[in-house]
This record gives sequence, C-alpha cells and structure tokens, in this order.
Amino acid sequence: MTIQVRFFGRLREQLQVSQETLSAETADAATVADIVATLRKRGGVWNEELDSRRALGFAVGRQFARENSPIKDGDEIAIFPPVTGG
Repeated sequence: MTIQVRFFGRLREQLQVSQETLSAETADAATVADIVATLRKRGGVWNEELDSRRALGFAVGRQFARENSPIKDGDEIAIFPPVTGG
C-alpha cells in the first residue's frame, strides 16, 4: 500500500515536511486515524502536533474526510489545522 500524505499550515512548519509517501508501514492502515496513529508513533513533535486533542482537518482525495474515513492504496491524504476566514 502506498499513501501520499500532505501537511499544511502549522503542521508543515512544525513537522518540517510538506509531503511524504508512506508504504510498508501503512500495510494495515484502513482509515485516516490509522495513518495518524502511525505518524504519531514517531514521537516528539509528530506525537505532539498530531495529538487527538488538537483540532485537525482531513481530506482524502481532495474531499473533506473524518478520522474514520476509509483509505485505499494510492490515496492522497491531507492533514491541516483548522482554517478560519474573515
């Protein structure tokens, strides 16, 4: 399974990466939450910034998604902080 993960806003700055491809470590991933859990296992800033108590938004294939949204091989997942406008 190969998943493209993109990070936006504060996450991109704090994690010091805008995107990455996950493969072998996502073999058992079935949902967005599984991907987030895999990334949090890296510890440090990854665990802190992706903590479930933080407000985060998700998209799968450029469509808004929830943590329990299913994923499949080849999907692109976006993770971003809340967006506000004026």
